[in-house]
Parts: sequence; C-alpha cells; structure tokens
Amino acid sequence: MYHDEGYIEKLKMSDWKYLTLERENRILVVSFDSLNQVNSLNIQLMRELTALAVELQQDNDLSAIILRGRDTMFTGGMDLKDAEIVSTRHGTVAEERILAKVGPSMCAAWEALEPVTIVAIEGWCIGGGVALAVACDWRVAGSDSKIYVPELKLGMNMSWQTIPRLINLIGPAKTKELLILGEPQDAGLAKEWGLVDHIAESGEALSKSKTIANQVATMPPIPVRMTKRAATVSATALNNATSFMDIDQFMLTQHTLDAKEGIAAFFEKRKPKFEGK
Repeated sequence: MYHDEGYIEKLKMSDWKYLTLERENRILVVSFDSLNQVNSLNIQLMRELTALAVELQQDNDLSAIILRGRDTMFTGGMDLKDAEIVSTRHGTVAEERILAKVGPSMCAAWEALEPVTIVAIEGWCIGGGVALAVACDWRVAGSDSKIYVPELKLGMNMSWQTIPRLINLIGPAKTKELLILGEPQDAGLAKEWGLVDHIAESGEALSKSKTIANQVATMPPIPVRMTKRAATVSATALNNATSFMDIDQFMLTQHTLDAKEGIAAFFEKRKPKFEGK
C-alpha cells in the first residue's frame, strides 16, 4: 500500500492556492475556489486541479474522490479575463496552442483517475465546468442547480474533448440541443437526459455525494478500480479519434469576427449579432 498519513498530509500542505483537501478514511473531498465572484476556472486553478489528479494516481488507498466548487456555485466556467489568456491573444500560435491545452489536460487527468470520481454541483455549472464534470464518473446536483454550455453563443466551439463524452452520456441529439441551442438546463431535465446521475435537496449535493462515496468505499478497492477502468475504456475508445483536433478548431473559432462579437456582447450584456465571419 503506497498511501500513508504522511503522504496525505503532504498533499494537504502542498502549496495549493485554490484547492482545499479533506480526507476521511478512503474518501477525499477536493474543493476549489478561484476567489472571484463566480468561481470561474482560471489557468492556474486548472493547472492545480491537473497536478492534484496526477499526484493522486500514486495513492492506492483511495476509493472515491468528490470534487466540488463553492456551497452555492460550482463554477461560472472558464475565466475569459484571465491575464494569461488575454496575453496570448497577442502572442504566437505556438504559445496559444500550449495554453489551449490546459483545459483538456485537466479533464484528461481527472478522467484517468482510478478511484471513483463524484462531482457535487450546487448553483451554476457552466462551460468548462461542464467539461470537467462529464470527465468524471458521476454527477450529483442540488435541486436548484443549472447546467449551461454557452460556448456557441460566444462564437466558439465546445472543445476539451467534451463532445464525445457528452454523447456517451446523453446521445447525439441531446448533445446537439445542449450545445447548439445553448440554453440553461435545470437539474430535473439534466437528470432526465442522463447528464446528472443523482439529485439532492438544494445545499445537500456534497452530503449525497459522501453517501455514495461511502457505498463505494465498502466495496473491494481493486475490483472497483478495474471495473471503473473497463467501463471507461469501453465507452471512450473512439473519443480521442473523434475529437483530437478540437483544440485547433477552438483556436480557429476564437479568431473569427463572430467570436469577438460574442465575447464583446457577453461582457456588454447584450445579444450578439453573428454574421458567419
């Protein structure tokens, strides 16, 4: 067994700026807070989530990991005002591609984790938050939570290899509806579609997630990991083949006039006027 108390204490004491870790026996709760109003995903926060997932691969004693945002807000999505993102708009294509890989690398790292991963969602789960949530195993949503993917409304495509993950969960028609119409979905509809696995009372998503995690922790750890991996590989065998270019597609759409209009309209709180340019 690799895990010991010293190892988990080292993880807790790591220089995390945006993460808080709480462990109870075979269950780890990871909370993230970007310290801004809507708990958006800035580049450094996503790097921390990636680094943590990589470190946790060394812990053979974990059965389940619960990922959560704030008590009232999972995340408002990617932070479009992040200084690193803004600076690359004036950089080279190579620099922009490196930064564009941060989000998909985070999702891939969480998808690769061997313990069962449960996402506890309260409030809004938007854009990149949805991408991260569907890279994990199960999603537990508070009854008044909202799932929203507005990327197309901003003139951009949905990337981070999210589309095949969504199709695995809710099928192609519902994926198109979620992304192309870009309307917020409440927890009940998300559960009906299969995007959310469990609904809890508002404010109780974490508690419900812990109940499920404790059920997982009663099972034999090695077969649980084997079964999770077998199911994931079976469901995602073609995911990379069908989405390996979505970073470059994202970069292409980012430089269109429609994307500039979409982002401007977002910050100016008005409806965008797209022209296909």
